[in-house]
Amino acid sequence: MRIISGKWGGRRIHPPAKMPYTRPTTDIAKEGLFNILQNRINFTDTTTLDLFGGTGCISYELASRGASDLTIIEKDIQMHAFIKKNIEQLGIENCKVLKMDVFQFLQNCVEQFNFIFAGPPYALGAIDELPKLILSKNLIAPNGYFVLEHTPRNAYESFNGFVMTRNYGTTLFSFFQNKEKSK
Repeated sequence: MRIISGKWGGRRIHPPAKMPYTRPTTDIAKEGLFNILQNRINFTDTTTLDLFGGTGCISYELASRGASDLTIIEKDIQMHAFIKKNIEQLGIENCKVLKMDVFQFLQNCVEQFNFIFAGPPYALGAIDELPKLILSKNLIAPNGYFVLEHTPRNAYESFNGFVMTRNYGTTLFSFFQNKEKSK
């Protein structure tokens, strides 16, 4: 796993050998995602939310590209510690790593974010609730994006705020915006 671009571009991150609930976003899919995003988001001074933080690879990429306010939610104790260790080693500032359930966090969240990413376990039964909850709570800042990583068995074209889907084999990214705020 590597950081693709920015301040720490090319740097490798070595995740733990055993990660029972974590499925890191592949470098190819991550590179494709950030190629799309770089034309839509100015990462400098961006406020980000990384749900199901896993290895933290999305947030390291965001920080490397200049995001200034990062929040990572990861409930697994091993992965939470792994993310905190890497944040410290990289010297990333203004990063909160919260050890808690994503849905509990979202229910209580009142902030808005320029970029929200969710890479949940593919077996998560409540995956379809994520875009509904994020849009109903108005968590996407004006002109911001929420990106949901999922498999081809999920489809979000009929969901409120849906913008597009990009396919990277077994990994799909669906993009959402708060349409009322981005007009």
